[in-house]
Amino acid sequence: MPASILHVVATRPSFMKVAPIVRAVERSTSVKQVLVHTGQHYDEALSRYFFEDLALPKPDLNLGVGSGSHGILTGRVMITLQPVMERHRPDWVVVVGSTDSALAAALVAAKLGIRIAHVEAGLRSRNWAMPEEINRVLTDRLSDALFTTEPSARENLRREGIDEKRIHFTGNVIIDTLDRFRPRAARLRVHRRLGLDQGRYVLATLHRPSNVDDPVRLAAILRALPQVEYECDCPVVLPLHPRTARNIKQHGLDAELNGIQVLEPLRYLEFLSLMDDAGAVLTDSGGIQEETTVLGVPCVTLRPDTERPITLTDGTNRLFDGNLNELADVVGEAFREPRLPCRPELWDGKAADRIADVLLGQLATVSLQPEKEKVVALAR
Repeated sequence: MPASILHVVATRPSFMKVAPIVRAVERSTSVKQVLVHTGQHYDEALSRYFFEDLALPKPDLNLGVGSGSHGILTGRVMITLQPVMERHRPDWVVVVGSTDSALAAALVAAKLGIRIAHVEAGLRSRNWAMPEEINRVLTDRLSDALFTTEPSARENLRREGIDEKRIHFTGNVIIDTLDRFRPRAARLRVHRRLGLDQGRYVLATLHRPSNVDDPVRLAAILRALPQVEYECDCPVVLPLHPRTARNIKQHGLDAELNGIQVLEPLRYLEFLSLMDDAGAVLTDSGGIQEETTVLGVPCVTLRPDTERPITLTDGTNRLFDGNLNELADVVGEAFREPRLPCRPELWDGKAADRIADVLLGQLATVSLQPEKEKVVALAR
């Protein structure tokens, strides 16, 4: 049976991270790759666009699990994914990021004695109120190869007792994708299509439950955006995430969008184009903190913490968790800063090549964690 790698994707960021890995592995014609889309993403139309924009093959399987609470979603993915892994018996299961789907895939693979590779391992916010933090820690504990994006991640894993041999500092695959598609995105000039001047608008994104699920908090953030417009003397552009749009409608907050340039969710290339030409970005996303660092776009992250500290120490990012009446001043200060692109170590567009080298290099070896080998032996 030929060697095989099974990739699990779930949400927009996971598409962006797995695409360069699939391409890097393709250089070995003897390795079969299976791409499984769990169907966790809210908007299936957008999911299809991701595959087109990222030149990623259509998934071999779509589990269609849909949305739901964290427990229900994790359970659905495990139930539907187990027979897939039993049928394919891959040499590696590759999971990316900190989604419920990533944890579910890691749990199934661990119980079947299949090696797990976690891309973006070791990131820690130390905020246990975030479901993503639970997913990260548990996925890392189960994984046989842990691919890190920054030095702090390696130190986090060491402190947690992860065997040094399992940790590989490979860089940031989301930057691989950004570098590959940035020229193509630039040609779209989305800001012109929207009647905006380059560098003279603030791009905002909101989707985290802590910001959009509480109607009082969500309303306060939306009311702060016109203040940001006034302080920066330029428009605020807000592509509405499906979760945010649903909550705005459910809680009757539509009037709070008056004066804000609201957009439908954008395709990846469109969003990259708009982000690259923005004067500043206001977000609660993780990956956007990294992308703006490389682009040099000042970024304000509407969160009390970040699992990506290198974007604070070396990049363009700053955190904001204060009185929302002061948000405009903070964004205005960022907006007036010059663009200072930054390339942290190994954020060079070649992270996927280094990951593929490890995966392919270990295909012929048995490298399960010792405790997992015992579990598998007992199961047999």
